[in-house]
Amino acid sequence: MESEQLQQKAREFQARLAPQIDDAKRNLSELNAKIISFIRARPGTCLLGALAFGYIVGRIASKNR
Repeated sequence: MESEQLQQKAREFQARLAPQIDDAKRNLSELNAKIISFIRARPGTCLLGALAFGYIVGRIASKNR
């Protein structure tokens, strides 16, 4: 009997979370599309930003040796 109750609770939990998970997936998909369009519109800026970020991370990592 306890196993059936656990299964029922799991189904209820999944039913409550499914819409939130779908919303999160949709929001992430929209954010991904915005990021891709930003990078396509400004590839040089993004490349310079990535290089600067890598340089900073490298400097921090080399100090922590």
